[in-house]
Amino acid sequence: MNVTPNKLNTFTMLKLPSAYLCGVRTKHIDTSKCVVTVTHRWINQNPFKSMFWAVQGMAAEFSTGALMMTKIKDSGKRVSMLVTSNSATFTKKATGKITFTCNDGKLIDEALQKAIETGEGQTVSMKSVGVNEEGVEVSTFVFEWSIKAKR
Repeated sequence: MNVTPNKLNTFTMLKLPSAYLCGVRTKHIDTSKCVVTVTHRWINQNPFKSMFWAVQGMAAEFSTGALMMTKIKDSGKRVSMLVTSNSATFTKKATGKITFTCNDGKLIDEALQKAIETGEGQTVSMKSVGVNEEGVEVSTFVFEWSIKAKR
């Protein structure tokens, strides 16, 4: 079964309803990158009339996590995954449609192969950059994922 944006959006609706209600939507996924958007609306705004940082975090995390889930599924192995830390930088008010892109598919491949070969846990730091409709960066998130092959 191929992972598609529509399947990921259905997953979000069923398993992550708060993200779905806030407007987090997958637009593209392939072996190297995942693109997720979220649009500033009343339901996801902060008191300063921009997008709440946690909503940006949901979209950014999903861009990394969806890529990780897809790679694990494609490996055919049972592998656990967990966010162990994250950091974020905010450079501009997030209004309008914000697009988060993670281009770290290759990093996952390397960590996943090592986790499966050695049986030891691995960590991989993945970056997701959010830009507004004008292409201006509004935030950058880094998520450290821990993966371990189950025996």
